[in-house]
Amino acid sequence: MTERTLILLRHAKAADPDDYATDIERPLSARGHRDAAAAGAWLRTVALEPDQVLCSTAVRTRETLQELAVDAVPVIYEQRIYHGPAPDTLDLIQETDPDVATLLVIGHNPTLSILSDLLAPDELPDTGLATSGIAVHRFSGTWRDLEAAPLAAQHTGRG
Repeated sequence: MTERTLILLRHAKAADPDDYATDIERPLSARGHRDAAAAGAWLRTVALEPDQVLCSTAVRTRETLQELAVDAVPVIYEQRIYHGPAPDTLDLIQETDPDVATLLVIGHNPTLSILSDLLAPDELPDTGLATSGIAVHRFSGTWRDLEAAPLAAQHTGRG
């Protein structure tokens, strides 16, 4: 069985919603840029390099990805991560190419916290993932069979 690593990353701190016509347009705040860069530094420090990224189409998730400084990794931008509930995001993850060993998903709360809890009940704190929060799950098997995966690490990027 192949060991798989799923990295769930909640986008970094976004700008005030009152300043934007739609929620999807909200960029990162100055703090968000620093925190996302710190999250990327942590991923490199613990040698978590994704083979592929699934990213919401929101501006703040795209900017979070940019600040991570993950180079030369295929990225799939997916509207369903922005809108979808946790089971829909899990469906997307289960469609991941079998050659991918480490998948990074960048999205929103409460979806990612709920998804982490579905995979590993009661392992995240009750507050879930903070902005720039990372939950790392590991399991053996195929993406399509993913239903449970223990929480292997947790971190919140702060810069």
